[in-house]
Amino acid sequence: MRGFIDLHAHWVAGVDDGARSFADSMNLLSALHSAGFDKVVATPHMRPGMFDNTRDQLCTAYEATCEALRGTRQTLPELGLASEHFFDDVVYQRLLEGLALPYPGGHAVLVEFPSRSFPAQVAHRFFDLRRRCKLRPVLAHPERYEPVFKEVRVLDPLIDGGALLLLDVAALVGKYGRAPRRAAEELLDEGYYYAACSDAHHAKDVIDVERGIAALFQRVGEEEATFLMVDGPRGILDGKIED
Repeated sequence: MRGFIDLHAHWVAGVDDGARSFADSMNLLSALHSAGFDKVVATPHMRPGMFDNTRDQLCTAYEATCEALRGTRQTLPELGLASEHFFDDVVYQRLLEGLALPYPGGHAVLVEFPSRSFPAQVAHRFFDLRRRCKLRPVLAHPERYEPVFKEVRVLDPLIDGGALLLLDVAALVGKYGRAPRRAAEELLDEGYYYAACSDAHHAKDVIDVERGIAALFQRVGEEEATFLMVDGPRGILDGKIED
């Protein structure tokens, strides 16, 4: 099956823990295309103290990577740029000031949390992003946060604040361990997710991505899996969200 839209991948060269070189970028994108993705949005990290990327720096790196990819004989997906925003005080302020990198179209923004806890006042801040910035928060890999291991309903206040949940499909085949796999399966069964993604950092990751896509279709069926891989991501980009 083709037509998948990937809202979370790390293929911009030399900016974080994803692709290191232009060759790495090409190999990753080629592998994702072979897995069925026809559009892949780059989401390099914006995480002060670890990946000190600003919007302008990421835009420059993205353009350089795209220029290096031009003329390749490999078949690559359609490309786009956003960022994976670590939701601390610094990045939250950037979002409010228009200094972050929402998804193409400007309707939604990808955010991530620390693995062990949720940020203070996060539900209120999500509501504020929607009210003040007209940005829908998209939460990366919720199945990998420790509070969710204990109780998936800890996510309910965030969803009430407007958040959409983005599944990392590789979690379904145990890439991150047993607890994230169990959490992903429970969130799927309870209908929490709005879209699914690869979160691929290197071409070798796509092996688990392909296995995860197969597990997704097997677990929820073709209609729901197609929504998560195609219609949900498209709705996020177009700003047409089915509440």
